[in-house]
Amino acid sequence: MADNNTILEKLEGLVNRFEEVSTLITDPSVISDMKRFVRLTKEYKDLNDIMETRKEYIKMLNGVEEAKTILGTEQDQEMREMAREELDKCQSRLPELEEEIKLLLVPADPQDGKNAIVEIRGGTGGDEAAIFAGDLFRMYLKYCENKGWKVEIVNTSEGTSGGFKEVVFTVSGNNVYGTLKYESGVHRVQRVPATETQGRVHTSASSVAVLPEAEEFDVEINEGEIKWDTFRSGGAGGQNVNKVESGVRLRYIWKNPVTDIPEEIRIECTETRDQPKNKERALTRLRSFIYDKEHQKYLDDIASKRKTMVSTGDRSAKIRTYNYPQGRITDHRINYTIYNLAAFMDGDIQDCIDHLIVAENTERLKESEL
Repeated sequence: MADNNTILEKLEGLVNRFEEVSTLITDPSVISDMKRFVRLTKEYKDLNDIMETRKEYIKMLNGVEEAKTILGTEQDQEMREMAREELDKCQSRLPELEEEIKLLLVPADPQDGKNAIVEIRGGTGGDEAAIFAGDLFRMYLKYCENKGWKVEIVNTSEGTSGGFKEVVFTVSGNNVYGTLKYESGVHRVQRVPATETQGRVHTSASSVAVLPEAEEFDVEINEGEIKWDTFRSGGAGGQNVNKVESGVRLRYIWKNPVTDIPEEIRIECTETRDQPKNKERALTRLRSFIYDKEHQKYLDDIASKRKTMVSTGDRSAKIRTYNYPQGRITDHRINYTIYNLAAFMDGDIQDCIDHLIVAENTERLKESEL
């Protein structure tokens, strides 16, 4: 068992900060500074979780002491039996609490609580890659539905034989980015495509990028410098589609902080019939794109410290293979293999994500030397 005093010392240092933050979030000058208020309320929530666990940890330590005292002094058999039960209960709970506290003390990715923007693109493999991108999209839709998360499509470009060359959607709910970030990377499929006449197995790929959705105050954008174009949306939607210029295209010049070179960002949004709504979604994507580029430096910094990256910043890395002939899914980052492909493609991906979270937490603990 870990040294109780060491854990308590680490926790003790946070008690004053918790009290300080509790006071700050009721201060009118802090509340009026939205950026600071949001950051402090997030810190308050994280510290509150630690304080609750600390309370239970101290209660268990006291329970052990009391039970040992009773066993050392009490003659009454019934009392001794109760003390023995209490001692067993507290001693078995303490190691679990120590692990919980260690994880709570390791700084989490500050973006984990954010909503996410997910971009799926058909990669190598032509029509089959677009069909697979569509399969991945349906898989995430089912998964989000099961989690009670809200999905909104931002932009789609359909494949010639079904599926999508590209599909972009936002997901909102609880801890969305912290869960979906593990899906970023190249997803490879091995199967006989519907377009294959000889029955041969082909290998194709689609890429998934999961970005934390930026709040308005996360990045500074000079909205006066955005150039807007409007156009008629294509695709299904009846007569309205061709008559109303509801599709929007945004162009914005942004200086990349890494290269210090100005870049033109282009973003399209065609999903709703409402032009102002499409503009708002395009702006959200712009904010998230810029925020993600800046967040990338943070991911690269972690990557340089760790030997195996689980939630990786490298979106070109092949992370998972879906083998249809064998009904097999393999996640290459953690050597995770299961044979329930049909259920997995139907949104049953939580077990894989749980394994990835455990692997990353193990790395974070090693890194922090707790």
